[in-house]
Amino acid sequence: MTLLPLDHLAPALVWLDIAGIAVFAVSGALAAARLKQNLVTFAFFAAITSTGGGTVRDLLLGAPVFWMHDPRAITTCLGMAVLVWFTPAWLWRGKALDWFDALGLAAYAVYGAAKALSLGIPALPATVMGVVTACVGGIIRDVLAGEPSILLRPEIYVTAAALAAALFVGLSLLGVPLPLAAGLAATAGFVLRALAIVRGLALPLYRG
Repeated sequence: MTLLPLDHLAPALVWLDIAGIAVFAVSGALAAARLKQNLVTFAFFAAITSTGGGTVRDLLLGAPVFWMHDPRAITTCLGMAVLVWFTPAWLWRGKALDWFDALGLAAYAVYGAAKALSLGIPALPATVMGVVTACVGGIIRDVLAGEPSILLRPEIYVTAAALAAALFVGLSLLGVPLPLAAGLAATAGFVLRALAIVRGLALPLYRG
């Protein structure tokens, strides 16, 4: 299987990773803001939300855990936590957490799948790695915040991550240039999650 040139030939994917870290860190800090916590909790929530999924992904792939070797990850987390802490609360009211989470979900689903492909992982497991990367951090955040896990809410969430990851994998294997594949896939995942936020789009529930 041809490996994807993740870092050297597709720098757009590296920036997608940083973007995912940033917006997930904001969503983690917003969860702490809702609980009116201190700056240490802001930083911890930002870090665990933005690195949780990638950490699990790297452990499953047998790869070096990314934030242990790249200071940009933790630096971005702390920077976003401080940014949220010092900005007026009215900027983050309403569904701000949901929207930042949606951005992070789309970006991280694509990056997680891309990293798996770059290590020679087949298409289906690579798609799953995209979902893990996108969803696990938010699940940990919800548990720590005492909120109902997104997995137990009716609206579409994991499905949006799966769409982004699967579309990226498919387009990549068809030979679509990686930046274009990443952009299309992330946009598709974000649009699906946005529909869930705005219109309450949800999968049917079990009625047995």
